[in-house]
Amino acid sequence: MENMTNNNTSFMERLKYFPVGLFGSVLGFTGLTLAVIYALKVIKHFQSVVNEFSHPVAMNFFPALTISLMLLSVLYLPINNTLATSLFYVGATGHIILTFYIMQTWLMHDKWKIQQMTPAWFIPIVGNIAAPIAGVNFIPLELNWYFFSVGLVFWLILQVIVMYRLFFHPPMMRILEPTLFILIAPPAIGFISYLALHPNQPIDDFARILYYTGLFFMLLLATQVVRLSKIPFALSWWAYTFPLSVIASASFIMYERLRIEAFQVIGVLILSVLSALVVHLLFKTIKVIKNKKLCVPPAH
Repeated sequence: MENMTNNNTSFMERLKYFPVGLFGSVLGFTGLTLAVIYALKVIKHFQSVVNEFSHPVAMNFFPALTISLMLLSVLYLPINNTLATSLFYVGATGHIILTFYIMQTWLMHDKWKIQQMTPAWFIPIVGNIAAPIAGVNFIPLELNWYFFSVGLVFWLILQVIVMYRLFFHPPMMRILEPTLFILIAPPAIGFISYLALHPNQPIDDFARILYYTGLFFMLLLATQVVRLSKIPFALSWWAYTFPLSVIASASFIMYERLRIEAFQVIGVLILSVLSALVVHLLFKTIKVIKNKKLCVPPAH
């Protein structure tokens, strides 16, 4: 009995040191599982992968993997420095390669049309803006500024093109409308990245511009919630989650730096909506998998 009491006390004592970074292991195992499955697709159905690399929407999601590896490196840093460093370098190197590859397909082409443009086009090159969040722990400052500068400048360029496409051309396919939430991500993650490059600097005017731009897009899209809720479920709905998580994080950082309660309230509200949304999407996705409607030929 005494041993059981001592063991219980020891456990409770160690519990206070339980690292939040272990949540990253869930993301890591999930990402590894998806990567392994996709690797099998590369081996068994290589032409299908080639076709996705040539698709105007699908090809822009390949860099999501490299961005995820860079962000995962932050979560693993308190657990295993070697693993974290490896994740960052693989992610950063892969993202550089994909950035140049996709950019050259945009520049040297005879097939893309403005109607094919969606906010998903931000992912390959604007994803560079996220690199310094992790990169400040692994690479020289100037390399971080390289990533940030490329991402920021091309965000502004692509933002104009996306707005032109949305304002003056027919609406996107309804199934792709959730990708509009990607509009939130570049300024919000740019805000976090910019502060990572200035760890001891107070919130300045440029940081405010980035944060409030991201907040504006979130509020703008919130006015469309009724319309968006009527879109039939598809995996594109997961596009809601990352931008919301980023703007929630940015709001908490604003509260931490400025101690203005309104930012904490905003962060909690967004996080509450995001948590409910993730549960809903998880349920919907499991239902799709259960009904064997996930990996099926596209409708024509």
